[in-house]
Parts: sequence; structure tokens; C-alpha cells
Amino acid sequence: MTTVLQLDEIKRLVDVPQLIAELEHGFVLYSDGKVNVPPVGFLHFDNPPGDVHIKYGYVLNDDYYVLKMASGFYENPSLDLPASDGLILVFSQKTGELKLILLDKCWLTDQRTAAAGAVAAKYLAPRNVRAIGIIGTGVQARLQLEMLRNVINCQRCLIWGRNAEKVREMIGELKAREYFQDWGLDMEAAASIDDLTRECNLIVTTTPARSPLIRADQIQKGTHITAMGSDDHGKQELDADLLGKADLVVADSISQCVDHGECHFGVKQGALDESRIVELGTIIKEPAAGRASDEQITIADLTGVAIQDIQIAKLVDRALSGRLSGA
Repeated sequence: MTTVLQLDEIKRLVDVPQLIAELEHGFVLYSDGKVNVPPVGFLHFDNPPGDVHIKYGYVLNDDYYVLKMASGFYENPSLDLPASDGLILVFSQKTGELKLILLDKCWLTDQRTAAAGAVAAKYLAPRNVRAIGIIGTGVQARLQLEMLRNVINCQRCLIWGRNAEKVREMIGELKAREYFQDWGLDMEAAASIDDLTRECNLIVTTTPARSPLIRADQIQKGTHITAMGSDDHGKQELDADLLGKADLVVADSISQCVDHGECHFGVKQGALDESRIVELGTIIKEPAAGRASDEQITIADLTGVAIQDIQIAKLVDRALSGRLSGA
């Protein structure tokens, strides 16, 4: 029998610390070659502008295989509709039976994307984070900052966006939330990216930019950057020379990031040799392969891998099974 879960019920089943742990395990499985993940499927639309990402795969000898579709149609807010939508389908790896339909409206994708940023920061950020820098003002900007509390001890954050009013709205919204009040995080608007990069040694970029926002000469020694926005062909947040300058470049998936991540531009423009890129799962399994000192510049290029969707779907399934069994 197929179980269908709506968004409200899905939200009650996801535990963030468990999600972060599940993703860590999933990245290791992926880098160990224990996951079958075909290339991402993309659909692009011009009128109205939109795109759909299709990610699917399975862990070898596991119970399920998973297919996820997530869309973004960017003029939807003018129609009083959310810009994002999506669902996850969970099938039996033994019979092909559709076991679970997660009508999450892209919420699970947002959560697993933000949790991956937390995983990257856990293993790559310097020991002493003076200030967190967030570039962007959308859903992912908010969630990345929220997830970082689970792995980073820091009390200051600077936020920059192209629209200063949206930055003020974001700061006001977050300051009003009990979660951030309990954290005691001091949030302020950065007047420029120069100001943000000068003050912050943990930076997260969360925009759909199609030309670089951060140059190599703006980044100080000891900085970690997690780049989230380059999840499709043509998107770029970091100057290619910055990847060449970095002491360590980490990818969630080397093949994906070289195809359409920040690493794509670094390799294409000759600033980065593909052989220098290390997968996140390798560093989780072997921390010695990660940051070697607080003086290093590190970059995590996260394009989003189907193993994240597999792991979060399994997390929901286990939580649902435990609730139904009374565990």
C-alpha cells in the first residue's frame, strides 16, 4: 500500500540533528562508491522562466530507491503562488512498489540543502569563527544560517543582498524568531561584499548569480566559503581564480561540480586542476584530508546530490514507522 504524506505531517517527522548525521553518512556512502546516482535531469522554461531538477538513485543493497522532482518558477510570487514546488517518491528496491509519496512542496529539498551546508562547515570551518557571512536573502539564506547553530559557535553574522530592503526584512524576521533570540546571534547588514569578506571567516553564498560575486583578492587567510547557489549550468558565485587560490576545494560530488558547479568554471578556465578537488564524503571519513590549519582558505562547492534526497526520505520513513509502531 502506498502512503501519502502532506507537508504538515512531514515537518513533524524531521529531526535536524538526525538529518545532519544522516547526510554525513550518506556523503561517505557516495564517496565510497556505494550509491548509484545518475546525472541530474534538468528541464528549463523561458516563458514563464522556470526550471525543474530531477534527482534519483539508491544505496546499493538498501530497501528503497528514490526519485525527487523540485521546481522553481520565478514569477509565481506575482500570482500569489510559491516559487518552489516538488515531491519525493520512495519505491521498494526489492519489488518496485511505490511505498511513499512525500508531497513536501520542496521543503525537504530546502532542509537537506541547508543541512549539507552545516556538514561542510562542521568539517571545514576554522576553529574560531569570528563572524558568519551570508550572501543572499532567500529561503536558503535563512535556512543555512539556522542550520549553522548546530555545528558552529559564533555570536555575530553579517548579511548582504542586492536589495538592501530585503536584507533589513530578513534580519527583522529572524530577530523576531525565538530560535534566534535563544541563540543570541548579533545580525547586521553588510554595506558591501568587501565589508562582509573583511569581517567574516565563514561565508555562505546562496544566490542564483550568473556572474561572480566574490573575487579572489577579497578573501582573507583562514576563511571557509560554502557555495550553494551554483546548482545548474551557467550559475556562478565565485571567481574562478578564487578556486585556484584556495588551499582546499571540496565538492559534494566531483562529477557534478565539474559539470555545473563552481568547480566547472575553475577547471574550464584553467585556475583549478580537477585532481585537486576532494569529495566531502572523503573528508568526513578521513578528517585529516580536510582543513590542516586555521590559515588555510577552504571552499565547499555544493550542487546537491541525490544521496541527500535518499537519506532524508529514509529519515522520514523511519520516523513514520516508529510513530505508527508506538516506538
